[in-house]
Amino acid sequence: MAIFRARRVLWRSFSTISSHPLRVCIVGSGPAGFYTAEKILKTHQGSQVDIIDRLPTPYGLVRSGVAPDHPETKNVINQFSRVAQNGRCSFFGNVALGSSISLVELRELYHVVVLAYGAESDRVVGIPGEDLKGVHSAREFVWWYNGHPDGRNLDPDLKNTDTAVILGQGNVALDVARILLRPTSELAITDIASHALTALEQSSIRKVYLVGRRGPVQAACTAKELREVLELREVFIILAGIKDLYIHIKETDLKITPADEEEMKNSRIHRRIYELLSKAATAGPSQPSSGQRELHFVFFRQPDRFLESYDKKGYVSGVHLEKTGLKGIGSGKQIAIGTGQFENLSCGIVLKSIGYKSVPVDDLPFDNQKGVVPNVKGRVLSDNSGYPTSFENGLYVCGWLKRGPTGIIATNLYCAEETVASLSEDLELGVLASTTRLPKLGRDGLLQILDNRNVRVVPFSAWERIDKEEKRLGSLRNKPREKLTSWEELLKVAGSE
Repeated sequence: MAIFRARRVLWRSFSTISSHPLRVCIVGSGPAGFYTAEKILKTHQGSQVDIIDRLPTPYGLVRSGVAPDHPETKNVINQFSRVAQNGRCSFFGNVALGSSISLVELRELYHVVVLAYGAESDRVVGIPGEDLKGVHSAREFVWWYNGHPDGRNLDPDLKNTDTAVILGQGNVALDVARILLRPTSELAITDIASHALTALEQSSIRKVYLVGRRGPVQAACTAKELREVLELREVFIILAGIKDLYIHIKETDLKITPADEEEMKNSRIHRRIYELLSKAATAGPSQPSSGQRELHFVFFRQPDRFLESYDKKGYVSGVHLEKTGLKGIGSGKQIAIGTGQFENLSCGIVLKSIGYKSVPVDDLPFDNQKGVVPNVKGRVLSDNSGYPTSFENGLYVCGWLKRGPTGIIATNLYCAEETVASLSEDLELGVLASTTRLPKLGRDGLLQILDNRNVRVVPFSAWERIDKEEKRLGSLRNKPREKLTSWEELLKVAGSE
């Protein structure tokens, strides 16, 4: 059986540079986790690295966050696979920190523990009506169309409304808008979850509003993501003849101030985004034609409350928006402030793309306000006061849990390098002597505990079985893969020989 009891596993011996190997456990198998593992394996010859993840599948947001129409971004999986296949590295899926094993137990079993489990919750807007049906987080929606087993049952209603409002204008917001508007004939040849493809094929959504608190100069997306959304206009021309995508931006929203000019002077990215939006605003007709899909960029608006439908009690029918203005706060930055003027925007579904949020675990210092583990260059602080008075010996952090939910996949490479550099420095200076002078049980001890608790561990070989089956199913539908989207399916395939 590929899902196994720990006591059945025999591990090969490892050559070490000391009397016992450095045993490292990394919690989280996304980009931050795999980049950290790769760097440790290269830097510390003889070290043993175990990667655990609560899901039976590795790769984190590369699998469940990257949009299905971005296959090139997922090529980094090949690099991560080589790390997992390293003889000194092991992947153990279906192992949840907190329920399967505690942080205290991991720190007893390993010389070093690196937390890289990312952000699996959401920031809240904190306004009335947020609990209405039809109001979802963008994370939930992304998990839904990407086949995450915890997102399968979201079931967003795309049939009974023609308008969707997305709060936020970052890359995730643009991904969501693109998936809602892109021709399903194009999505059908991606690895999008089959349940999502069916729903999108039956979708009535024709208008998408991207709402941002500040102006086009401050839009939080990257030029690459913005360009791809804007290019949907050409996609529709090719696939649907004359019925291309109508893109609307108010001309008044594109007026810039000296403060905006200063921001663009200091940021080539902001200037490029503004140029792209300005060009898009003037490139098409002033009004949509009949049957056109529409993408509206709405600037200088912030949500005040979600509106409840008169016809369907408990369901959202729109967003009450407050107009905003910009106020300088020094250092060339501007923040949005309310003006006391309001307007309503009708819709049948709202997707909140205002940021992911990390979740704390027992016995871990955590800054709830920032949503990160307090740290200095990846070294975990003993409290969240912000002052580096004392560190948690042998405990490190990387990725979104370290710096917040920002950056692209490659950002995690630099983040991992910094954390591993701190780890290496601590080893060299003898800071970790109290934890490294004695041998640790490492993976043998981990597997013994998990076996005693009847945890069904999914090793990398079992993931390869899942991978093979998904690709087989995908080939039947002219897709790169057909993702297994339930825990039951994943564990069944993982456990089959």
